[in-house]
Amino acid sequence: MANSKAIEVSPNASAPERLLGWVDTRFPLTSTWKAHLSEYYAPKNFNIWYYFGSFALLVLVIQIVTGIFLVMHYKPDASLNAAGVPVAFASVEYIMREVPWGWLIRYMHSTGASMFFIVVYLHMVRGLIYGSYRKPRELVWIFGTAIFLCLMAEAFFGYLLPWGQMSFWGAQVIVNLFSAVPFIGPELSIWIRGDYVVSDATLNRFFSFHVIAIPLVLLGLVAAHIVALHEVGSNNPDGVDIKKDKDANGIPLDGIPFHPYYTVHDIMGVSVFLFIFSVVVFFAPEMGGYFLEFNNFLPANPLQTPQHIAPVWYFTAFYSMLRATTDVFTWVMIVGIAGAFGLWYTRAKPALKWAVPVAFAAAVAMVLLRTFDAKFWGVVVMGGAVVMLFFLPWLDYSPVKSIRYRPNWHKLLYGVFFVVFVVLCWLGTEPPSDVKNLLSQVGTVYYFGFFLLMPLWTRLGTFKTPPDRVVFHPH
Repeated sequence: MANSKAIEVSPNASAPERLLGWVDTRFPLTSTWKAHLSEYYAPKNFNIWYYFGSFALLVLVIQIVTGIFLVMHYKPDASLNAAGVPVAFASVEYIMREVPWGWLIRYMHSTGASMFFIVVYLHMVRGLIYGSYRKPRELVWIFGTAIFLCLMAEAFFGYLLPWGQMSFWGAQVIVNLFSAVPFIGPELSIWIRGDYVVSDATLNRFFSFHVIAIPLVLLGLVAAHIVALHEVGSNNPDGVDIKKDKDANGIPLDGIPFHPYYTVHDIMGVSVFLFIFSVVVFFAPEMGGYFLEFNNFLPANPLQTPQHIAPVWYFTAFYSMLRATTDVFTWVMIVGIAGAFGLWYTRAKPALKWAVPVAFAAAVAMVLLRTFDAKFWGVVVMGGAVVMLFFLPWLDYSPVKSIRYRPNWHKLLYGVFFVVFVVLCWLGTEPPSDVKNLLSQVGTVYYFGFFLLMPLWTRLGTFKTPPDRVVFHPH
């Protein structure tokens, strides 16, 4: 069948133009370029917060490219070599010491993992403060949160691969958490490990997930995230929909083509980012033990437990929530559920058909909190802290999107939330103590209260009226 969208090429066209015409009749190259770059109109008031999406895409490319080179020399084998060192650990040392520029590739990959989370966290902060999860961008946010969840899985699987002390024992602790799941916990842990302990079987299956399965899912989610974003259009610091005001040609009055304006804009940001990235790689790749821990430069030893076992910094906020969930803390959770139900009932004044099932669900939850072990609820809290982000578009009832037009005390709540999250990250890297555990519990309560009480507090206060057009001041 002939292509109904065939591109007419002038007989006098140059060879490159004829080649492009030939490609366009068989593949939507030019139309894709126009739809997503040269004729994709983005708001003209983007600020520094809008760099981090491009940075995340850049780091993804760095991780894939460096990962390919690392896989060429890495061996996922937990058996001991002639020197009594695990083959996997020895292969990493071989990359660092013997492979030309291998140390650079390895440090780029390890630094890239931390940089990935830094830019993704900042990207999510921008979404929070400007309401980028609000209608019609719910699916964009859901895809983005799925990317974050997928990224956590990718980092966890990759963390075991060097087969150092912290890799081995960190995986041992995290996998053993699944044994707390009622009824199926022990069998689930064995299924994840592939053995009764973290062993060669665990290393091989984690390697397979890290280099094949998770990256494929991650790339698919990134593509879906970008396509969904370009379908509904980008948000902006004012939270104004630029599509409602268009000229006679259908071009948004407050929009500019992504290319060349924002491509040049992002290139400048990328230059600064790569400078910082290079400084870390060449001068501080371990970053004081936060990017690469000291114990991970020691081969895994199942007979010697490190004094303090903690995950990498980008997991530590959720690890703090896990450690905060003690038997006593379950009583706090029960009081919180009862208080939340009472607040909802008095404020919303629901009909009986809603009040009864919600009251029953709250009662069941309170009973279960005392029925199952606190370790299990720690796993639930840790997972729930991430899963809750998926529901954010339906938790925020604010009449405006952007934080610019919300009450000042809303801004304070957001500021405290970000500080609490950073403190939770720090607490997760520290050895446990009574005081630090109490701080983790307070932080956990604030984290969940921030989201669960959103339907109430986001409606309160005096809101400013957003402008009809975006507020833009040329540089």
